[in-house]
Order: sequence, then structure tokens, then C-alpha cells
Amino acid sequence: MPAERAHQLGLVNHLAPPGETLTKAVDVAHRIARNAPLSIAAVKRVVNERTAYGDQDAFRQQDHLVAPVLASHDAQEGAHAFTEKRPPHWEGR
Repeated sequence: MPAERAHQLGLVNHLAPPGETLTKAVDVAHRIARNAPLSIAAVKRVVNERTAYGDQDAFRQQDHLVAPVLASHDAQEGAHAFTEKRPPHWEGR
């Protein structure tokens, strides 16, 4: 499948001109790294462990991995930073 079609279908988030793939990938990585470390770790676990479960079990496992993140200090900090229109200060807790 051509990259353009995959992008149209939502299978690919970004397209890069020839020769600029690494630059685009590093840019996306930097944007991801600005997020809360607990959230990033949880998403990585969800993605990596997804294939070990059927659909229903995968959703339950996802809830199990995400629940502590939603109850974390960083989640509160993110909400406060948003309402105060300032960058969050992540502590990883």
C-alpha cells in the first residue's frame, strides 16, 4: 500500500518527503518525549503487550496499565498546567 493511501486511511500519522524521514521521526520523538513519563511508559506497555491478549482481555489489561497513570501526581499536574496555561512540570509520580 502506498504511504499516501495509508495516511488517508489513518494508518500512518505523518508523511515525510524523500530523504527527510529521520528528521521527521526525530521531531515526532521530541514531541512524544515532552509528555508525562508515566503516560509514555504506559502507552509503550499497552502497545508491546497488546498482541498477548484477545480483544476483551487487551482492553482490561489496558485499563489495568492506565489506571495508575490517571491517579498519579503527574495527571493532576497536567490538568493544573492546562488550566493555568503553562507547561507542565513532570515528576514521574
